[in-house]
Amino acid sequence: MFKRHGRAVALLAALTLILAACTSSDDGGSSETTAGETETTAAASSGGSVLAAVQDRGKLNCGVNNGVPGFGFVDESGEHVGFDIDYCKAVAAAVLGDADAVEYVDLDAQQRFTALQSGEIDVLIRNTTWTATRDGSEGATFLHTTFYDGQGMMVKADAGIASLDDMANTSVCVQSGTTTELNLASRFDEGGIPYTPLTFAENPQIQEAFIAGQCEGWTSDKSQLAGLRSNWPEDQGGPEALVILDETFSKEPLGPVVRDGDSQWAQIIDWITLATITAEELGIDSSNVGSFGDTESTEIRRLLGLEITGDDGATSVFDPGLGLEPGWVVDVISAVGNYGEIFDRNLGSDTPLGLTRGVNALWTDGGLLYAPPYR
Repeated sequence: MFKRHGRAVALLAALTLILAACTSSDDGGSSETTAGETETTAAASSGGSVLAAVQDRGKLNCGVNNGVPGFGFVDESGEHVGFDIDYCKAVAAAVLGDADAVEYVDLDAQQRFTALQSGEIDVLIRNTTWTATRDGSEGATFLHTTFYDGQGMMVKADAGIASLDDMANTSVCVQSGTTTELNLASRFDEGGIPYTPLTFAENPQIQEAFIAGQCEGWTSDKSQLAGLRSNWPEDQGGPEALVILDETFSKEPLGPVVRDGDSQWAQIIDWITLATITAEELGIDSSNVGSFGDTESTEIRRLLGLEITGDDGATSVFDPGLGLEPGWVVDVISAVGNYGEIFDRNLGSDTPLGLTRGVNALWTDGGLLYAPPYR
C-alpha cells in the first residue's frame, strides 16, 4: 500500500492563522473557533485544498446513510457496510493508502447538503439523486453516477394493490426533503390518483407508520425499497409480507457529491469511480490485481501505475495529473474490488437484496456504465 502525505501545509497553516484571528461576530459578540472547526473551515473555503486537508488529517470524513441495507447500513457488530460505504473506502485507499482511514458521518436527507457546504464532510456518498437544482443551488458538484436507480412503490402483499392505479384514496409514506416526495406528487397528480402524503424525516419513522397501518404505500428508490424489504422484521411477516410494484416512475442517478470550488478534488473522486469501472472492463479484480507485472497491455500498465517502455527504450510511469501517487488504482482494487465485485458483494443475487445488474451493467453488456479512457 502506498502512504499519502499532505501537501501545501504552509497554505493551510496560513489560512488557519487568518481564520483564528477572525473572532468577532457581526453583532459585536465573541465567536470562538476550535482547532477542529478551523481545520474544517479552512478546507471548505480554500479552493484546491480538500486533498491536502484530508492527507494532513490522515482520515476521510465521508457523509453516509446508516439505514439502507445494501447501500449504507450499520450491521450487528456496529460496522458501516454497503455499496456506498465501499466507495468511501475506495476514496480513502486512493488518497491515503488506507481503506480503513474513514470517519463515517451519518446524515439524514435534511442534513446532507448542510454538512457538505459547511465542510463537516469531504464527500457525500449517500443515495443522493443528481438533479439540476441540487447541482445549481446547493453549492454541490455531482460526479459520475455509481448506481442508476428509479422510484417505486412498496405495499403489503395482502393489500390487494397490483399497480399505482389501485392506490386511489390511499395514504403514502415518503421521506421529506427528497426528490421522492416531488416525484410522488407529479406521478399521482398526472395520473389523476387522489392520495394523502405522509412525510417523515427518516426511514425508521416511516417503518413505524407503515407497520401501524398509517399508510398503504411506501415510496422510495427501488434499490432502497429492496434493501428495506430484505431486512423486514420476521414478526411482521419478513420480506414475503411486502411487494414492490413493477412500475418505475422516475430517473434516480445516485453517486458521490463534493462541494463546489475544488476541481482537483472533484476529478479525484470522479476517477476513483471510473477506475473501478475500467478495472472490471479489463478483467482486473481484487484477486488478480497484483499479478499484472509482466503484462504487455499498455492500457493495464497505465491504469495500475506500472512502468511503460517507450519506442526509444525509455521507461516511465503514467501520471494523469490528479495529484495521487502511482499505484493508487492498485490500492483501490485491492481494498474493495472492481465495480462488479462491489455490486455483487452488497446488492447482487447472493445477497438479501438479490438485484440484477440491469442498467448498471457495463456498456459492453448493454448497461450504462462507461468510463472515459485512462490515458
